[in-house]
Amino acid sequence: MSASPEQPLAAASTLAALARGPLLAGFTADEIETVLRHAESVEVPEGAVFLREGDESHDLYLLLEGEAQIRRHRLTLGTLQPGGHFGALALLTRRPRSASVLALTPLRLARISPARWEALAARETRLALRIVQTALVDVREDLMEMTDSVGALLQGRSLPRAKEVVVQLGDRRERVRTGTPLRALLPAELDGELVVAGLLGQKPVSLNTPLFADAAVAPLTVGHWEGRQIYTRSVGLLLLEAAFQIDPGLAVRLGPSRGATQIVEVAAAGSVDRGRLASRLAERMERMADADIPIRQEWWAVEEALSHFRERGWDDAAHLLNTARQANVPLASCGELYALSMGPLLPSTGALRGFHLAPHAEGVLVDYGSRDPRRARASSGTAPAGRDGGMMDEHRRWLAAMGVTSVGAFNDLCISGEVRHLIRLAEGFHEKRIGQAADAIAAARDRIRIISIAGPSSSGKTTFIKRLTVQLQINGIRPVGLSLDDYYVDRDKTVRDQNGDFDFEALEALDLGMLQDHVGRLLAGEEVKTAHYDFVAGRSQPEGGPRIRLGRGDLLMLEGIHGLNPGLLGAIPAEGQLFRVFVHPATTLPFDRLSRVSATDLRLLRRIIRDRHHRGYGAAENIVRWPSVQAGEQKHIFPYHGEADAVFDASLIYEPAVLKVFAERYLLEVPASHPAYPTAHRLRHLIDRFVSIYPDHVPPTSMIREFIGGSGFEY
Repeated sequence: MSASPEQPLAAASTLAALARGPLLAGFTADEIETVLRHAESVEVPEGAVFLREGDESHDLYLLLEGEAQIRRHRLTLGTLQPGGHFGALALLTRRPRSASVLALTPLRLARISPARWEALAARETRLALRIVQTALVDVREDLMEMTDSVGALLQGRSLPRAKEVVVQLGDRRERVRTGTPLRALLPAELDGELVVAGLLGQKPVSLNTPLFADAAVAPLTVGHWEGRQIYTRSVGLLLLEAAFQIDPGLAVRLGPSRGATQIVEVAAAGSVDRGRLASRLAERMERMADADIPIRQEWWAVEEALSHFRERGWDDAAHLLNTARQANVPLASCGELYALSMGPLLPSTGALRGFHLAPHAEGVLVDYGSRDPRRARASSGTAPAGRDGGMMDEHRRWLAAMGVTSVGAFNDLCISGEVRHLIRLAEGFHEKRIGQAADAIAAARDRIRIISIAGPSSSGKTTFIKRLTVQLQINGIRPVGLSLDDYYVDRDKTVRDQNGDFDFEALEALDLGMLQDHVGRLLAGEEVKTAHYDFVAGRSQPEGGPRIRLGRGDLLMLEGIHGLNPGLLGAIPAEGQLFRVFVHPATTLPFDRLSRVSATDLRLLRRIIRDRHHRGYGAAENIVRWPSVQAGEQKHIFPYHGEADAVFDASLIYEPAVLKVFAERYLLEVPASHPAYPTAHRLRHLIDRFVSIYPDHVPPTSMIREFIGGSGFEY
């Protein structure tokens, strides 16, 4: 950019263009010449961004030659032709720039600095006043246009809003100005934990959400599992933006979760230096966190969003929008990259701390850290692939062969009538893997006496054992089943967790003495009257189960969440007598590159439906209990994952569409005043993104029949 202190005499065409422009309209040629004498000439090369949002410069520019583009938050606001202007408000208010300007062609400009403006105002007071008046008229027109646009978006709202609203903050009521954002009312921390969002009428919303009506509001911290999801989703968006800035052509997506960690899948990961990529991503993310960049949620027309994602190769997001019910869709961004907004996010990147990135076989592993995201973590080195990686890889390969690569693609198959074929394939995949496990056991039948099947809550363990029984019988083996669920102690004797709630996931919640006595006697060849547990009454029936005996060559099959725990049976099985299987749903579909179905949410939905049907618990009770269930799993189940001799992926890719038929009603039963409502509200939105599949198509031997009913097995 170059400037000369003396303004050359303007050509007639330039004077005419300025006289037609919004700032100097109606001014005579002499008056325009007077204005130009107080300006300096500036030349800008094509492609230069010579003004940026937030700049502290306060110059007024008149466009003499060329074409320029005005942008705000990387959104094009308009194009300027000769005679146009920008910077009038910056000159008059001395506030930072509110927009950026890009030279589409080489430009010639007339620049009036604050000092030159003061000289003009002192010498030509009437002329300066007229310029101020025309600038204000221009602002008025922009404001009216904006008001009309907002009115159209609000579908012609004509009633005025109240100037103030009443907010209930715990025990305190406050009257605040309408439009006040939640972040102005809620603390940054609560009990030492970061506040990541707000609860507005018990619905989780962004801290940027303005208040337009009387409401009860409360903080949502990272210590709550809904708040934790908001935090991790915000880190994911930051990671995708960092990857885009490093290499816009690099295809990166958030993959499956592994507790407090999540795989970041990188296309052609084998050809990428994953260690260097992890280091560069972490460095860029930390730099963006230091800059405290705003995280924006924008409402786009579905057609506009579809076009955007198709142009950028985000086919999964585009497929999902094909079945969108609304005309507009929320997108999220903290830079140039946009993703589907699946829920609230932090208002800015400044609080995203404490994460760690390490190389992984599929790309990168992001460790979200402890419950306090601001606490730094030490490097954990290269992340392992996991024992179930082989089955998951095979699962994903056949899904890709079917074209089921995302929730949107799955919905398209449902609409096109392919759902029955997809269900048959999914069930066939399960049957194949169960048969392979049975073959492995049969190959070692001379030493194996006990098969122990374990997994987290609602993983499908009970149905897995039923189907494995069939496959073992095909191999000439008679398994005899024993459910650990029948060996719970009476509910009033159940141990409690640190919050004083029943800890049903603790090993001590089982009557280990009775269980080990029964197993020892069975291995010795005795007949045993087994136990039964009444879940509705919460009472143990020590001899309420069937009589069983192990014949020659029979195997005892144990099913329960503690099946991998060495403390379950103690020293009863001799070396080589025990074969352990870990069952859990692992493979889920993505919505787009940022968000995917959570295996944890899938298990919770299964549990809500099963317990509503068979155990006397409603959705609200299950949701409230779920955090303690998860804590118990992390303490009592997942640490023993490595003890398994085999791992079975119990997910069925079509099941959210079937669970939706039941879960929608049960989630609606949760009252808005209940503490479970935030999760119920989010789960309703999750299943709403699936096309419904009625259970008529689900075979009676399917794993999800254990939860929805209609199984061909007896439980």
